[in-house]
Amino acid sequence: MKNNTADFWNERYANEEFVYGTKPNEFFKQQLDELKPRKILLPAEGEGRNAVYAATQGWEVTAFDMSIKGKEKALRLAKLKDVNITYEVIGVQEFKTDEKFDVIGLSFVHFPIEIRNKAHQHLLQFLKKGGIIVFEAFAKAQLNYSSGGPKNEEMLFSTDDVKQEFTGLEFKILEEKTIELSEGNYHKGKAEVIRFIGVKI
Repeated sequence: MKNNTADFWNERYANEEFVYGTKPNEFFKQQLDELKPRKILLPAEGEGRNAVYAATQGWEVTAFDMSIKGKEKALRLAKLKDVNITYEVIGVQEFKTDEKFDVIGLSFVHFPIEIRNKAHQHLLQFLKKGGIIVFEAFAKAQLNYSSGGPKNEEMLFSTDDVKQEFTGLEFKILEEKTIELSEGNYHKGKAEVIRFIGVKI
């Protein structure tokens, strides 16, 4: 599974173009712009659009992904924007650090269902008490649309899934919403998403 997943993303990111664009996720940007820049962790960060945006706003950025191609493009984008990010090539369950972060950003991160709950709990340990998770991912109803995301319903989210998998958070926002996506070639058109802002208790 691990190698297959890495291979999938390496193949998707192999082209010169940024397949999800170079601008940050809109919900992520909107939430980040309201916060004082501190330390942020971005798991499964792909080509680095959110990481680089955060760095341009003064955040100290740590990111990781299984894809070496994703890292290469993220560092290219960071150089283009004249910022520094720390980016590791590693799977979520293997990721370790002594750091504690003020924010964790999860934008369309869909871990395989067999590791998903453990992966989310693993990440929560790196969030400071009072720290914030900014989350947006495809809802189960996304199967009705062709604007991106996994085709396996188990990998998609409901608000109940979020409550069960992100225990220890107080939800400031938790909603399912229909939006219009315009993020490169693979996130384009009407979409159904789950969004939340959670504060670690």
